[in-house]
Amino acid sequence: MDRVVIRLGRKTIGDGRTCFLIAEAGVNHDGRLDRALRLVDVAANAGADAVKFQTFRADALAAACAPQAAYQNRAAAARSQRDMLRRLELNEAAHRALIARCRKRAILFLSTPFDEESADLLERLDVPAFKLPSGELTNLPLLSHVARKRRPMLVSTGMATLAEVRAAVRVIRRAGNPPLALLHCVSSYPAEPAWSNLRAMATLRNAFRVPTGYSDHALGPEVSLAAAALGAAVLEKHFTLDKNRPGPDHAMSMSPAELKAWVRSVRAVESALGDGLKRPVPPEIPIARAARKSLVAARPIALGERLTAGAVTRKRPGTGLPPAALTGLLGRRALRDIPADALLSRRLFS
Repeated sequence: MDRVVIRLGRKTIGDGRTCFLIAEAGVNHDGRLDRALRLVDVAANAGADAVKFQTFRADALAAACAPQAAYQNRAAAARSQRDMLRRLELNEAAHRALIARCRKRAILFLSTPFDEESADLLERLDVPAFKLPSGELTNLPLLSHVARKRRPMLVSTGMATLAEVRAAVRVIRRAGNPPLALLHCVSSYPAEPAWSNLRAMATLRNAFRVPTGYSDHALGPEVSLAAAALGAAVLEKHFTLDKNRPGPDHAMSMSPAELKAWVRSVRAVESALGDGLKRPVPPEIPIARAARKSLVAARPIALGERLTAGAVTRKRPGTGLPPAALTGLLGRRALRDIPADALLSRRLFS
């Protein structure tokens, strides 16, 4: 059965729920556990729902001949993509330490596996879900392997056509049909806001009937906030301890202060969306009394005089009869003398 709501740990993702916010630590720990632990603390302090790392074996991920992507050239003194990745691996002991810190800080631990053995490790560590990266969307054997574990899958779709996403979803559903969410993504580092095409989230949701979100690689919070306003169920964004460090992702990541502001801003946007019912909010009630108009005598009205439209005007405050009530008063006789500028009421007329 297609799902528009899925459970992830104690969180529910999808329709009518708050946006699930993933603070993407990625490889911004530079291969050092102490920095990775600090990243957990920063994410927890910011109020993110989850902090995400990457689980891979460099020799299984990249061939010796694999060149670095342009953005990866920011890595310190790396001769190749594999050389860079070797410096950024986290072993099983490091994963266990990070999971323990996440439990202590009440934030979900997530990680992205890049191969079957890494996925198996994460399963042994009892992760609540698997986050699959855009680069593995066409790696159908890996998707099938992970799907058979029947844990929730969050799958990024950068660089993909709708047909490629459809093929991936088909494999996932046939292999194990786990709870699934799809993240629209632009795999450029950083991504220009004009490339974001956020309406593709709705395309994915309508095509596959699953919660959808956005993995944001743009600089600044604006694209994420727009995605939240469009109903993103999941948002993911990179953060770092220090933007100036050498490494593939530091420069395009949020600082700790920016991460905290990002979480706060997304929550403010969600709050602003409301429930869709058109009604005044409590602070508007006294303002309505002051700003709206009531029926007022335009001139003195004598006892017994039949009310005519020319004897009435509309002025503030809005505490008397509303202008729409005039029709029901016309032709009725005044029961007393009414001075000019007095608020009219039904009890003043027969």
